Amino acid sequence: MNILKDDNIDNALSVFRSDRQFTQDSATGIPPRPARPSADDGAGRETAARQETPNAGVKMYNLVILIIDILAMLTRWIFYTLEALYRFVVPQPADTVHNDIVLITGAGHGMGKCMALQYAQLGATVVCLDINERLNANTVANIRQERGNAFGYVCDVTNREQIVNVAEKVKQEVGTVTILVNNAGIMPTHPLLQQTEAEIRKTFEINVMAHFWLLQSFLPGMIEKNRGFIVALSSVAGLCGLNNLVPYCGSKFAVRGIMEALSEELRHDARKPNIKFTTVFPYMVDTGLCKKPHMRFPNMMRLVKPEEAAAAIIDGQRRGLEDVSIPKYLLYLNTIIRVFPVKVGTLLRDFLDTGVDSDL
Repeated sequence: MNILKDDNIDNALSVFRSDRQFTQDSATGIPPRPARPSADDGAGRETAARQETPNAGVKMYNLVILIIDILAMLTRWIFYTLEALYRFVVPQPADTVHNDIVLITGAGHGMGKCMALQYAQLGATVVCLDINERLNANTVANIRQERGNAFGYVCDVTNREQIVNVAEKVKQEVGTVTILVNNAGIMPTHPLLQQTEAEIRKTFEINVMAHFWLLQSFLPGMIEKNRGFIVALSSVAGLCGLNNLVPYCGSKFAVRGIMEALSEELRHDARKPNIKFTTVFPYMVDTGLCKKPHMRFPNMMRLVKPEEAAAAIIDGQRRGLEDVSIPKYLLYLNTIIRVFPVKVGTLLRDFLDTGVDSDL
């Protein structure tokens, strides 16, 4: 079989061409592709047709490059897989946050407050943002009572202008934020057809749009400093659809997409900024958002305490994990179930019978 046969080579190259192919570098010894001649007459058309077909040397060179690319990709594939298996057993050491400035939205209560307290205990400077001035001030006071370093700012995260103004104040009064925790969120729990326009809009303004305004305000400082961590709270509802949570699920799937896309965007940035991303997928946390939870196996799938969730989030951020589920096994379970037919996932959901009832 002639491997240089036009059909064989062209079919391979049509799929795997790269900008390194059809090189015209004289150092390769392969002659450059000549300019296409005018095809005004028969002779011109005949010459153009001959020059359309690359010579055998060019084809062989491109094929060799293709094979090298495939082998390099497979080698890295195996290495990254083995590395992940190793890190599953031996986790990455946790970074110190002693010199970091951590900004947490929704710091007045729940997981936000718990993260603020725990980051302060680790020596970080904590910036607390919340729309509720009293609760936010209480968090700051609790940190300072323990001799921690904390600052509080009242901010409505749905208001872009407020976020921009607060970001400028934080930079002047505290410094450059190096860890941003997008935690604030709401969760209306009733059927879609019973949700009002105001509820749906507010869900997306807090759970999604606020992420854009906060990222645009604080990410430039991280890039300039060449150090930063972005932590975003998605949810198990950002991994699978759940009853009575249609807008909420949509907002949490959006957070997952924002984080993945932004990480990819910065990976292609010519500056190669040292910014790490951690997306968090908590199960139902006992913060009051889940007003009417139900579960068939309460011992196995109990509500997560906010202190436990906060500790897992901080640990994941410090170890540079890209995805963190709480409990840890849920992320692996979701990945495995997605391999099977959709009906298998539905079957498992019905068996576990876990979710939230309507709060109406």
